Amino acid sequence: MRQFDLAPLYRSTVGFDRLFSALDGFVSTEAAPTYPPYNIERTGENVYRVTVAVAGFTEADLSIEVKENALTIKGERKPAEGKSAEVLYQGIAARAFERRFQLADHVQVTGAALENGLLHVDLVREVPEAKKPRRIEIASRPSSQPVIEGSVQQQAA
Repeated sequence: MRQFDLAPLYRSTVGFDRLFSALDGFVSTEAAPTYPPYNIERTGENVYRVTVAVAGFTEADLSIEVKENALTIKGERKPAEGKSAEVLYQGIAARAFERRFQLADHVQVTGAALENGLLHVDLVREVPEAKKPRRIEIASRPSSQPVIEGSVQQQAA
């Protein structure tokens, strides 16, 4: 696999260190985890859903955490109390797992639900008004004030 040297980008940019670290992580040589299987769906323009197959896990066995633009889903089955059955064959995976998803800026978790062995985590991207694009009209006379759509000057008029 090719190795990319991101050092020149680190030297000439400011504030993109998380992006470059993520790129470094994508080209790493270690194998990506395959358990548990999951889907990432786009259900609306700014609405997403992560669905993780967690057959055999209960709500008490699962934890969801969001920290610094990273969504972490952990699962660890606790042994059932009072059960002493001997398992002759175990085809249903019940091993502990930790699955991480890197979230873009302004993506928030809005809820989670466990149904039919699937954990659904709903996400929405809410871009603040200050970050949304604004239309600026070009004035025909240099002495007049420019009109900025959505600005306080326009609202006062």
